[in-house]
Amino acid sequence: MMILRNIAFYIAFYIGSLLISACAAAATYIRPQWVRPLCDTWSDWHHWCCTRLLGLKIVETGKRPDGPALYAIKHESYFEAIAMAHTFDHPAGVAKAELFELPFWGRAGLAYGLIPVARDQGATALRAMLKAGKKAIADDRPIVIFPEGTRVPHGEHRKLRSGFAGLYKLFKLPVVPVAVNSGPVYGPFLKNKGTITWHFGEVIEPGLPREEVERRVHEAINALNAPQAD
Repeated sequence: MMILRNIAFYIAFYIGSLLISACAAAATYIRPQWVRPLCDTWSDWHHWCCTRLLGLKIVETGKRPDGPALYAIKHESYFEAIAMAHTFDHPAGVAKAELFELPFWGRAGLAYGLIPVARDQGATALRAMLKAGKKAIADDRPIVIFPEGTRVPHGEHRKLRSGFAGLYKLFKLPVVPVAVNSGPVYGPFLKNKGTITWHFGEVIEPGLPREEVERRVHEAINALNAPQAD
């Protein structure tokens, strides 16, 4: 049954992804106002495929604040990246610049308002990120980042990338750490039936020293992992 569920998921999700991303890329030329609903539809379609075809249960715990915030999310699988637009209201996600080179998706992602980060461009990249971030804040959009910088297997605790502290200082926003336990069920190939939890931790105020905010975020995003030494 698990194999059949996975086959159905991959066929439905990837065919839908190709069609929706192609339409979103085309919309950047002819109907820019359609880009956001199309991108949101892609994330909604993924949610439907996860819950209806894979049989996953997706729940939220904790409380989100009102107003703009910097959401620092544990990254265990592709699930949280794809589910971002379904989970948040028009999020300005910070993503690796290489992802914007993908056919269809890259152009649509830029038009949607995602924030590319080019790690090899130093101050130039930082200025571009700051400009994009300020626009998102002015538009009352949440900013979403994976502070570990990459996917981390469930149970592993890695240090946060230095870019997180830089954005925290520049944007002057409260931070909401978010723990996610998608790794055990949303594998890179086979997906297992189970529950994925988004746990929204306590809000961390802006203006804290780097060491303190990193410590608090690190502890909070690993709240759904078994304790493990770094």
